[in-house]
Amino acid sequence: MNLFVFGPGYTALQFIRTYRNRFACVSGTFRSAMKAASLQNEGIVPYFFDAEEYDPDLLDEITTADALLISIPPATGLDPVLRTLSDAIASASRLRWIGYLSTIGVYGDADGGWVDETTPPNPANERSRERLTAEEQWLAIGDKTSIAIQIFRLAGIYGPGRNALAQVANGTARRIIKPGQVFNRIHSADIAQVLMASLERPSPGAIYNITDDEPAPPQDVITYAAHLLGFDPPPGIPFADADLSPMARSFYQDNKRVRNDRMKNDLGVRLRFPTYREGLEALHASGEGRHS
Repeated sequence: MNLFVFGPGYTALQFIRTYRNRFACVSGTFRSAMKAASLQNEGIVPYFFDAEEYDPDLLDEITTADALLISIPPATGLDPVLRTLSDAIASASRLRWIGYLSTIGVYGDADGGWVDETTPPNPANERSRERLTAEEQWLAIGDKTSIAIQIFRLAGIYGPGRNALAQVANGTARRIIKPGQVFNRIHSADIAQVLMASLERPSPGAIYNITDDEPAPPQDVITYAAHLLGFDPPPGIPFADADLSPMARSFYQDNKRVRNDRMKNDLGVRLRFPTYREGLEALHASGEGRHS
């Protein structure tokens, strides 16, 4: 099986590293010479691509790909891959599966209530509205081809090198407290196993929430990470007093609890890290946060 990845960043690379032996060839896109070199070091064949231009040899890779993974965010309201390559993708005869990495942000705010894949999306900001539009554009490709389009709505991603342990250890962690606020999370290793499970049993037009089992207040995660490291947790900061970037503040507009039953039932996935506690414990055992 040949895999082509648009935007092989943190999450996609975890997937590739975990399941590299399942693919005959893995190719991916880059925008800088440094990224091209890093992809080559990972055994990934690099091809230049951005929203305006691309390596023409990339078209040959699409025609020989069995699966595409899309991990590039929308740009100015349009999906950059579909803007330039929709015809090539729709006509690729070997292509059987396309996975699009989206976000649970498309649901918007539920005032702390539960949502699932049957909940009508109601994005609260432009970033999430663009994601929803991109989802619809990709699903439309599936409607007119035999390609199984899969939408993965990801919760807050953490994993090796990107977690509360590292933040506590390097002094950047903050316990921002907004009463009633909760977030879902997902370990990058669990995203990887979901993607492979979907590849093994594709379902045309399927949408999956990729989240853990326990929505939790963000300050609790920081407190638990500090406990594992033997540190005192940083002091709590009321949300109203927190110095946050506009993007960081926008995440707090959405307060919801996200169900993941479809992921488990349809794909047979058993989460390795069902809550942030198991995830942080495993990362701590691997040495995370001890050498920051």
